[in-house]
Amino acid sequence: MSFSLAIIGRPNVGKSTLFNRLTGKKLALVDDRPGVTRDRREGEARLADLRFTIIDTAGLEEGPSATLEGRMRAQTESAILAADAILFLIDARAGVTPDDKYFADLVRRAGKPVILVANKAEGKAGEAGAYDAFSLGLGDPVPLSAEHGEGMGELYDALREALPEETAEPVEEDAESAENLRDDEEDGSDLDVTKPLRIAVVGRPNAGKSTLINRILGEERLLTGPEAGITRDSIGVDFLWRDRKMKLFDTAGLRKRARVVDKLEKLSAADALRAVRFSEVVALLVDSTIPFEKQDLTIADLAAREGRAVVIALGKWDLVEDRGVMLVKLREDAERLLPQLRGCPVVPVSGATGEGLDKLMQAIVAVHETWNRRIATARLNRWLLAQVEETPPPAVSGRRIKIRYITQAKSRPPHFVLFGNQLDELPAGYERFLINGLRKTFDLPGVPIRISKKAGDNPYAVKQPKS
Repeated sequence: MSFSLAIIGRPNVGKSTLFNRLTGKKLALVDDRPGVTRDRREGEARLADLRFTIIDTAGLEEGPSATLEGRMRAQTESAILAADAILFLIDARAGVTPDDKYFADLVRRAGKPVILVANKAEGKAGEAGAYDAFSLGLGDPVPLSAEHGEGMGELYDALREALPEETAEPVEEDAESAENLRDDEEDGSDLDVTKPLRIAVVGRPNAGKSTLINRILGEERLLTGPEAGITRDSIGVDFLWRDRKMKLFDTAGLRKRARVVDKLEKLSAADALRAVRFSEVVALLVDSTIPFEKQDLTIADLAAREGRAVVIALGKWDLVEDRGVMLVKLREDAERLLPQLRGCPVVPVSGATGEGLDKLMQAIVAVHETWNRRIATARLNRWLLAQVEETPPPAVSGRRIKIRYITQAKSRPPHFVLFGNQLDELPAGYERFLINGLRKTFDLPGVPIRISKKAGDNPYAVKQPKS
């Protein structure tokens, strides 16, 4: 039982609200103003016993193909082609509009099963619009309220009727086939069931994030254009790179907080920050023509504080002159400006030409492996003994700080625990000295390193029996 549905309709009829209702998560941004959604977004939906893929789309608007509205419409048309059926939404409170009639003809020509949905039909105000929907010639409308969850039973029945084969109950397998399946399972399988590597592409507005992701995917999956701030939702896209499952998140451009006053931009920024927190690797896309502005450093620091592995992508590299000299300079700048991510990979790329994409993906995989690395306790303590003997921690109030033992508590990112006496008095400078030593000795570039301190002796030492 697997099929896909595209939610289509003019702006502000409640497409994203229905998308969130069916996925059971607030994945899509929702606001009262029209035109919030621009890219198409996919999610795993559930309605009673039905499981399917739902595609949220931008509101259909008329306009030349070169305009932003025209490019948004092209994304919606791609969703229609990919879907098995179409949920065509109208606003029951507004009734059928000329735009609804125009786009109903477009949907009808797609040759896909169409389910007409009269959204916002709760109460008497929506009844007239729901009846008015018959005039579109798309069959009986399904009155519902995506916001309040009313009418979902009627939508379920409509899906069953529109897609009888796709929604049919699975056929029970016989005992012999079940036994064969068990035999196959005992022999194992080559199927890769590992979770995809989650990568958030972040940066300032108009840095070229969507263009870069489209180039990696090899298709115009995300809306792009010369206008800054096109991307609003954080859109996750699954793909394979060298047989490795990955999930790329395109995010809204992040500006200085003081400049963000619009409610929708605040929602977009919060969505981008959420993508960073749920990612494993953050690819910070920096505009090579105006590199390492304060906001770039702020975003990198945010990723480090969230404990994410970081790769810096120098975007728009095709516009840079004297590339060799510039690359050396920018790598030195990254070392100097981002000491908390010392050794972070810095990779020149171009979304326009595709230059450097393979090296970028290699760097992402490598830094992800570093982020997951665990170091043996014996190696750590041999290193610690040498460090402390060569450069002992300073005395505090005439008493020496004693560091007795170190162990790695966890990875993702690497987190180490120091045991000893008076560690609360350990200067921040000496802690940085230890972090830099860990990074250099155990090859941990591009990932934040955490250190916790606990008072006491080595907790794993064998205690001698009392005589």
